Amino acid sequence: MPFIPHTETDIREMLAVIGAPDIDSLFSEIPAELRCKGLKQVPPGLAEMEVSRLMRSRAATDGTLINFCGAGAYEHHIPAAVWEITTRGEFYSAYTPYQAEASQGTLQLLYEYQSMMCALTGMDVSNASMYDGASALAEALLMAVRANSVNTSAKVLLPKALHPYYSEVVTAVTHAQGLRLTAVNYDARSGQTSLTQFQTYEGSAPTAVVIAQPNFFGTLEDVDAITDWAHAQGALVVAVVNPISLALLKPPGEWGAKGADIVVGDGQPLGAPLSSGGPYFGFLTAKQALVRQMPGRIIGRTVDLDGRPGYALTLQAREQHIRRSKATSNICTNQGLLVTAATIHMSLLGAEGLERVAAHSMTNTAALVETLTAIEGVIAVFSGAGFHEAVLRLPKAVAPVLEKLAAHNILGGFDLSRHFPELGHALLVCATETRTGEDITLYASALREALQ
Repeated sequence: MPFIPHTETDIREMLAVIGAPDIDSLFSEIPAELRCKGLKQVPPGLAEMEVSRLMRSRAATDGTLINFCGAGAYEHHIPAAVWEITTRGEFYSAYTPYQAEASQGTLQLLYEYQSMMCALTGMDVSNASMYDGASALAEALLMAVRANSVNTSAKVLLPKALHPYYSEVVTAVTHAQGLRLTAVNYDARSGQTSLTQFQTYEGSAPTAVVIAQPNFFGTLEDVDAITDWAHAQGALVVAVVNPISLALLKPPGEWGAKGADIVVGDGQPLGAPLSSGGPYFGFLTAKQALVRQMPGRIIGRTVDLDGRPGYALTLQAREQHIRRSKATSNICTNQGLLVTAATIHMSLLGAEGLERVAAHSMTNTAALVETLTAIEGVIAVFSGAGFHEAVLRLPKAVAPVLEKLAAHNILGGFDLSRHFPELGHALLVCATETRTGEDITLYASALREALQ
């Protein structure tokens, strides 16, 4: 039933008070030729079953592609229980838990989420949560500038091997706030942003150093050496990570002698379907010393007067809650439904399950690269160790090849030519645990045909 808050009586009384004859008269200043004469393109109402059938048929027109594209959003298996629980009314329709006594379930879930993210990243505190990974990085850099009292230059060393969309978002969010973004090049052979590249900026007093692990090319960085160098320069280290990779790799909290200071990333791999680009959610964890500079909100666990455990919004640094001059951010939503799915997803898989997903993805990507580079003219661009993505160079332009692959129902990867033209006809490919040997063989056959 549609929600119409005003009854006919309400409307009549309102019009009588303001002296208007009818609702249309309230819009009399709008010229008649500009006013809508009816919604001709809107079809008549349908029953629920008919709507479901219509939506399924329209969705089917998109087709079902075998996905070998990652580039920041990954197709992982999501157990059916994840969204069966997430879409229960208690979670699905719940909003910000302002009233703690009526929101204990939501608050407990967010507390558990924070605990899991701290365990995964090796950090002390987590917020709950951010829009996405890119805006989380922008917030983290603003946070680092506020927190770093040693180097106040607002200079940020940003690797070129970072996701290009992250770099664009960071520029858009921070350019008017005085941050000075300096691009750090990557090694053409390994794909790594080596310590030597960072040492070019020795003595420049950077406020923050960004380390992506793995980087956009899927290559693993020498995080220990770079972290120690950054701290020796008086900079705070901001890590950008894939949460699935942390099931196998050293957590940022253990990088170098002191660990990273802030960790961000996109939580999409943790139970969020691709869904044509979203919605996803971002995560942000940090050292305890920086907790007062964190954007968003933090849920705390306490006990009530009877000694029973309870949960509350412990830290709320948004401008909706406190004076704008004191606020750390203007995050208007925390993507709570996606965080709910991620918490359930991590609970169901556990540490062992996440590790198996990560390991299987790495194995599949290695098999994919080995199979595709057996095709004449296809070579692996970088020699460095990687996670579950890799860069291949093709003997011809990538875009037409991807179109031919799509005709075989294969999403072949991400064309790097626009963002990284120096790599030539470069293609970023990915294989998660959802890909099979048969999928890889099919891709190789279609690619061989597309290159002829």
